[in-house]
Amino acid sequence: MQLPSSLLENAVAEFSKLPGIGKKTALRLVLHLLKQEVSTTIQFSEALVRMRKEIQFCKNCFNISDGPICSICANASRSKETICVVENIRDVIAIENTSQYHGTYHVLGGIISPLDGIGPEQLTIESLMERIQKDHVTELIFALNPTIQGDTTIYYIQKKMAGYPYKVTTIARGIAFGGELEYADEMTLGKSISNRQPIQQYIK
Repeated sequence: MQLPSSLLENAVAEFSKLPGIGKKTALRLVLHLLKQEVSTTIQFSEALVRMRKEIQFCKNCFNISDGPICSICANASRSKETICVVENIRDVIAIENTSQYHGTYHVLGGIISPLDGIGPEQLTIESLMERIQKDHVTELIFALNPTIQGDTTIYYIQKKMAGYPYKVTTIARGIAFGGELEYADEMTLGKSISNRQPIQQYIK
């Protein structure tokens, strides 16, 4: 793509690094910013810089946060005795949008996948075990994507925590096997949370 300005070309190149953004879309976004007031573009860029520099991960659940503890963990109305285990932050957002869950979360940071070089030691499983004891957890809900890797992760954690006196459930499989939570509609995902099932029905 031939552009009349190297500055424009550099900006397009940076935007096109974003997922799902090709060169043409990147050019359209850059040209849109050029039409705005300088102050608007500066505000846009400053918001990105501030987000990247200041955003944190909750020390308790590993959700994104503006401070050491995220707004969900800090909310006194959320049940600390119930933890919903998810793969990533996008899953927290997806479940929160259903308004069907009122406990806390634990973000694993991935799922066990030997082919991708991801083992249990690279996930936040040890921190989860500490929370279960510290917060006197009564129910652990697994809301991982219904895939072989997701089920393997559930199986590993369940075996590692065998003997702990708490209820273990998983979201109902209204989510298609092989699907991803972030792409499920809110009603289906909400019903899956509400109608969660004992984990033994799925992990043998």
